[in-house]
Amino acid sequence: MTVPGRRVVVLDYGSGNLRSAERALAATGSSVTVTADRRAALEADGLVVPGVGAFAACMDGLRAVGGDEIIAERVAHDRPVLGICVGHQVLFSAGVEHGERTPGCGRWPGVVEQLRSTRLPHMGWNTVDVTPGSRLFADVEDERFYFVHSYGVRAAADDRPDAALSWTEHDGDTVLAAVEDGPLSSTQFHPEKSGAAGARLLRNWVATL
Repeated sequence: MTVPGRRVVVLDYGSGNLRSAERALAATGSSVTVTADRRAALEADGLVVPGVGAFAACMDGLRAVGGDEIIAERVAHDRPVLGICVGHQVLFSAGVEHGERTPGCGRWPGVVEQLRSTRLPHMGWNTVDVTPGSRLFADVEDERFYFVHSYGVRAAADDRPDAALSWTEHDGDTVLAAVEDGPLSSTQFHPEKSGAAGARLLRNWVATL
């Protein structure tokens, strides 16, 4: 199943993993552009915010291109946004790395912190405890997805009753794996690296645009 005719922008703010995200989204039948252009990012049917590396560096890059403002404006106008990995993390209140606290975009409450697992990074395939009725995980609720990270949201304030939170477990630690909150969605794992299950999840997201 492909969903042709959708215009998707992958936001280029200096983070990596842009091309694999571009290829995976193009496979849905969407027209995909990798750019930092504000107008293109605002006018696209869907905006994808990828991210790899350190929280602080990603926030610096995001703010340098006005990405935090673009996300806020899209959400205010009910325009879909999907964050991936550190692009998921920066949507929260703050990130703490090596004792330094960096403000995030503040779209959701929650702090990104180092996992308490003894085996880091969390790298490999995990199932997700999917919230009932999820549109993002439709038909892939029981599948495995590819994670690679040492930091994540380990607790989230329950003051967004309409937000659907899905979790995963790694080495005894529970980590927020995905959020669905109106036009704003995000995944800690990499759908673009998660084979057929990840491809289906991206098609599910594109189908909501």
